[in-house]
Amino acid sequence: MKHETPTTEVFNELKIAAIAVWNTFDNTYGYVTEKVERINSIQNYADNVMICYRMFDYENQHLMKKNLSDEALSYINKNF
Repeated sequence: MKHETPTTEVFNELKIAAIAVWNTFDNTYGYVTEKVERINSIQNYADNVMICYRMFDYENQHLMKKNLSDEALSYINKNF
């Protein structure tokens, strides 16, 4: 399966949505900081941005998807 590179808009949208979900967690031990740094290091190549989606369990993926555009949801569905 060949994974497509998303548009810059979808790429940024997925990163922002993932960071928003991580920011709902307790960062007492720096876990959130670690995950956000990982997200911010991702480059827009192939399906690298899917790391933002795949790092969550099903419930948090659902939370993330609630705030995405139809274009971003379509990208996830094509590349998951």
